[in-house]
Amino acid sequence: MRLKTSLLKEPKHKELVSCVGWTTADELYSCSDDHHIMKWNLLTSETTQVVKLPDDIYPIDLHWFPKTIGGKKQSQAESFVLTSSDGKFHLITKTGRVEKSIEAHCGAVLAGRWNYEGTALVTVGEDGQIKIWSKSGMLRSTLAQQGTPVYSVAWGPDSEKVLYSSGKQLIIKPLQPNAKVLQWKAHDGVILKLDWNSVNDLILSAGEDCKYKVWDSYGRLLYSSQPHDYPITSVAWAPDGELFAVGSFHTLRLCDKTGWSYALEKPNTGSIFNIAWSIDGTQIAGACGNGHVIFAHVVEQRWEWKNFEITLTKRRTMEVRNVINDAVDLLEFRDRVIKASLNYGHLVVSTSLQCYVFSTKNWNTPLIFDLKEGTVSLILQAERHFLLTDGGGIYLYSYEGRLISSPKFPGMRTDILNAQTVSLSNDTLAIKDKTDEKVIYLFEAMSGKPLGDGKPLTHKTEITEIALDQKGLTNERKIAFIDKNRDLYITSVKRFGKEQKVIKIGTMAHTLAWNDTSNILCGLQDTRFSVWYYPNTVYVDKDLLPKTLYEKDASEFSKNPQIVCFVGNQVTIRRADGSLILLNISPYPAILHEYVSSSKWEDAVRLCRFVKDQTMWACLAAMAVANKDMTTAEIAYASIGDIDKVQYINSIKELPSKESRMAHILLFSGNVQDAEMLLLQAGLTYQAIQININLYNWDRALELAVKHKTHVDTVLGYRQKFLEDFGKKETNKRFLQYAEGLEVDWDKIKAKIEMEIAKERERAAATPAVRASVTVQH
Repeated sequence: MRLKTSLLKEPKHKELVSCVGWTTADELYSCSDDHHIMKWNLLTSETTQVVKLPDDIYPIDLHWFPKTIGGKKQSQAESFVLTSSDGKFHLITKTGRVEKSIEAHCGAVLAGRWNYEGTALVTVGEDGQIKIWSKSGMLRSTLAQQGTPVYSVAWGPDSEKVLYSSGKQLIIKPLQPNAKVLQWKAHDGVILKLDWNSVNDLILSAGEDCKYKVWDSYGRLLYSSQPHDYPITSVAWAPDGELFAVGSFHTLRLCDKTGWSYALEKPNTGSIFNIAWSIDGTQIAGACGNGHVIFAHVVEQRWEWKNFEITLTKRRTMEVRNVINDAVDLLEFRDRVIKASLNYGHLVVSTSLQCYVFSTKNWNTPLIFDLKEGTVSLILQAERHFLLTDGGGIYLYSYEGRLISSPKFPGMRTDILNAQTVSLSNDTLAIKDKTDEKVIYLFEAMSGKPLGDGKPLTHKTEITEIALDQKGLTNERKIAFIDKNRDLYITSVKRFGKEQKVIKIGTMAHTLAWNDTSNILCGLQDTRFSVWYYPNTVYVDKDLLPKTLYEKDASEFSKNPQIVCFVGNQVTIRRADGSLILLNISPYPAILHEYVSSSKWEDAVRLCRFVKDQTMWACLAAMAVANKDMTTAEIAYASIGDIDKVQYINSIKELPSKESRMAHILLFSGNVQDAEMLLLQAGLTYQAIQININLYNWDRALELAVKHKTHVDTVLGYRQKFLEDFGKKETNKRFLQYAEGLEVDWDKIKAKIEMEIAKERERAAATPAVRASVTVQH
């Protein structure tokens, strides 16, 4: 990826340009110390003067009123705020009429910013004050008073906090009084510029120490650049939070959100005092010290999938290269390309007005449909369909271009969604809520309705990244997520009534990805790269999970690596310096998944015998138990030396009725309630009581015995025996109450048990056909 810059031969402004701002993707306003405000039209390459300001107004910062808020077009999108050196800020219309000039600070007003909703304006000045104003320019409050000039300010993503600089310090101050203020030393020199992105919640800062840095919203340093030759005078996030631009003397850089640099340009501009990204995130404009306005286009983005490599060569042209036979195709578009995604055999490209869907089998006939809103901020693909988000909403389309659904939830803000906070599979869509970060909303992909009982998934701490598995049955869909404490959890998505357990499977995880063809999960935990070959093991036999895990030392990937994708048996990891590393993992677990999904148990056993790997046997054991195939499970457990489990499986096989066997398989996986319910439904009350006795669930055993008026003496007998073995006395009131006047006669109890077992055998023999169809729902 690089920047394609363009500068006019002669500057249009006589003095330095202090600030720039885009109105549309093709129109820019610039303000200069020569008191002129100019309008640049990129389509016609014309420059016109909008207005000449009075000679005492030297502009410093400009910010356009937000255009769209929650998908609704604003009436006031035609004006901007301009701060100036005379201590005022001015509300100016698009035509250049000064609506209002308001006395704001002593000394220059160094920056002014509208919040995302357009309901408030924050200004900072040389007098060290941070002030909040209403839309019409009425002073609401003075948020803070610093002893040094405040050079730069930004709103937090939810417009509830303000970030500003004071000398070498960065300060985040919430608007609520008495809320905790976060302050830290960020640079060794005065901080000149900062920016806070609403999508990725990361902070940029640039200072006179010639460095730029990336921080998270807790003030933790994620990246620090090498010192440059000159102070960094401007930084700005791209709207989608994937890139940022850095400006300095004769220097313009394009960087990834993790900090490393894609491209460095050395244009003849003097210092670049201000950088503004266009609304669609495809180009930047810079306000230059020598009177120029520099324009730069982001080109040569690359997308890779299997044997295809696609490059955006010009604004409206893509080059597709098939690396197997070196065939090259050129794709031409009517408008400029804004976003693209390549996965699952399809390339989806959104331009400013249309969406193109190409199949990798045929590049000549794309499917084209018009877009409602225009600027697409995110494209996500699954095997059967893809998702687009724009300012107005979330839309799911089939690869034939048919709109499938448009999910909504209260307070949804689509402009701040990214690949970490949205996940799509063939049947499910998961979205992390921004207003309450502990909540994940789950939708049916086909209808756009909330899943199950409509309740979202709620976690105990804030969630940072989510991912849905891509394969398997809909009712076994799993979601993995990482929370603020860097713990990795997995849970089931289908949530009818019964609350599924959220189980922790990893710690210190900072990135994760599911495989595209089988349900294998990979992640980076601290200094280890881990692959969970069968994460579902946690619901089948928790003890097996460590045995189904593959781990490798990840110290070679340096600090903070990110998993880019996990396709086939290849994992692509991007290191902190931007280099890509390819990791190959064993192809056998994926083959095992394939065999099991088509119930080829003999082939699966044969594969494990061929590979001779404990991890494979452990995966097979868990898969077999999950699919109730106890014969295979017995072979697999024997191979990994779990003798106690082999014996238990043998005892299950000897049980007289199908229901008992099913119940004990459920017990094997720890689903006690399901097992008990199954037995009670089948009328096997004694067996239900017995499993509770075996698990020492004494209260439940007694409750069942009393409720069904049977085997109370059995429960009391076993309880007495249990207490005698430990030399304890009965203290439970309920047991004492039923023990009064009830004689425990072991001969009687044994006879009753024999009778129950005989009865069960008779039933099983009498109705084999009917009973064989009992299936377990869970």
